[in-house]
Amino acid sequence: MAGVSGQGRRFDMTTALNTAMEVFWQWGYEGASLAILTAAMEIRPPSLYAAFGSKESLFFTVVDHYNATHGSFLAEAMAEETSGTRLARRVLHEAAAHYASSGHPGGCLVISAAVTVTPGNRHVADRLAGMRNENLAAFEQAFQRDVDSGELPPHADPHRLARFVAATLQGMSQQARDGARVEELQAVAATALTAI
Repeated sequence: MAGVSGQGRRFDMTTALNTAMEVFWQWGYEGASLAILTAAMEIRPPSLYAAFGSKESLFFTVVDHYNATHGSFLAEAMAEETSGTRLARRVLHEAAAHYASSGHPGGCLVISAAVTVTPGNRHVADRLAGMRNENLAAFEQAFQRDVDSGELPPHADPHRLARFVAATLQGMSQQARDGARVEELQAVAATALTAI
């Protein structure tokens, strides 16, 4: 990240976002201090503010970057699967592989980053919750299509099924952070799908 005389410090945006993503993923929103972020990104605070405006703005830029890279499996599955049961099967099994990958801190950034958000930054946690709730609604709509098409019985409750899948994903994320292996999370996914 070489500087250019008279123009301040320059850096590669993708590299900066990947580095910041790892920091937020590891430390969470609150734990990723400005000092930790700027040291990892090898930039000074003025460069961070000039490029991103604030820590919060950097964080949500990182979340978008995460969703377009490591977390893209979820959006791709939702775009390609119309059946709730097939969507759940695909997402749970792909989450097992992604969450337990050894190449990053583990789990899901969107799930884990808000765990320690303090009341003063509640709006950050609420925004992340909103993203998760959008996914919940998409699962519920997919399960409703299954009920409407007869793939699931009429008494099946799409809302409860969606909540169950979301809770399973959130639990898998935490277990991955605690060291669960891919095959262990695949077993969790298989058990959840049997329950569905």
